[in-house]
Amino acid sequence: MDASSPPVATPEPPRRRIRINLRQSGIYVAFAMIIVLFTVLTDGDLLEPGNISNIIVQNSYVLILAIGMILVIISGHIDLSVGSVVAVTGGLSAVLTVNWGMPWWLAVLVTLAAGALIGAAQGYWVAFFGIPAFIVTLGGMLVFRALTLTVLGNQGIGPFPNEIRTLANGFTDGYLGNVGLGPLGGADVLSLLVGILVVVGFALVQWRTRRARQGYGQVVDPFPLFVGKIVLAAFVVMFVVVQLARFRNLPWVLVLLAVLVLAYSLMANRSVFGRHIYAVGGNLQAATLSGVRVKPVTFWVFVNMGVLAALAGVIFAGRLNQAGPTAGTSFELDAIAAAFIGGAAVQGGVGKVIGAITGGLIMGVINNGMSLIGAPSERVMLVKGLVLLAAVAYDVWTKRRAGAVR
Repeated sequence: MDASSPPVATPEPPRRRIRINLRQSGIYVAFAMIIVLFTVLTDGDLLEPGNISNIIVQNSYVLILAIGMILVIISGHIDLSVGSVVAVTGGLSAVLTVNWGMPWWLAVLVTLAAGALIGAAQGYWVAFFGIPAFIVTLGGMLVFRALTLTVLGNQGIGPFPNEIRTLANGFTDGYLGNVGLGPLGGADVLSLLVGILVVVGFALVQWRTRRARQGYGQVVDPFPLFVGKIVLAAFVVMFVVVQLARFRNLPWVLVLLAVLVLAYSLMANRSVFGRHIYAVGGNLQAATLSGVRVKPVTFWVFVNMGVLAALAGVIFAGRLNQAGPTAGTSFELDAIAAAFIGGAAVQGGVGKVIGAITGGLIMGVINNGMSLIGAPSERVMLVKGLVLLAAVAYDVWTKRRAGAVR
């Protein structure tokens, strides 16, 4: 190169632009927009401490069902019987505790075992006999509703023991007293500490996950976006916790839900069984050729659904303080809608537990918000149906767009 020639400029490396995955984040953006909309329409009543507590307690059974349903849908199946299972197991728990005088904890264990047997019976026909889950669970919906009417007849059984009612409707005690929050008033110290621990734990888990991905050379979010997500999540968690701490502390059913969400998220994302569920729903033939035991995976997914449906049955009966013959009506539709709104794919293989919880909360906020503004029931059903259709259409659109990009 000639010494008098001008130096050649070295091109700068392209800057990493902050990109947001709309397929994964769209549900949370939609949830935020729905909350803002109903907050405006209700003049802020939606976010009042008592109303937030009501949304959680009133939708707890749907959220429990959604956890099980998302796993069923990820594996490529569907369960139409969960509403009837809720009814029959709620009736069983009432018979055991009220009519037979069985200790509440033993009655709950027996009820959960009955739910497991129901799930095993249906899972056997689906996994080992090869009958489509739609047909098996449709038959189960009729059979278990008939059993409920046989056990309960045309009357309910109650009241339930205090412990079951507390689990469904009760709140944690203020063990550490209250602390003043200025214009917000007093708040339960224990609830605030739990919220802080959740935020710290979430931040540490996200940080460790980021470092691990960097160690394997995987692409991670830019640091400002990473920090922004943690700050936003911390704000949402602490806002809800503060509102609950100002009302009547943390609902026990929220504690139960938190344990279930954590346990099932770890199982789905970090365990071999969880990966097998995604593999079975994503590509059945490839999973079979890879050595995945497809039939046992399908069987245990339905067993798990039966156990969670039984738990939801106990919670729902305890909340009403009575087991009735019409309990669980349309619960299966709410659970399926929560899973699909939360990001589950119709073909299976895609979905997250936290997404199903978000989908269930969206349905709950719509129900609650439209009730606060005095909307008739037919309008509520119309809006919920449109939201479900929009969620599935969005899933199909993002898949087609991703395929076109490739």
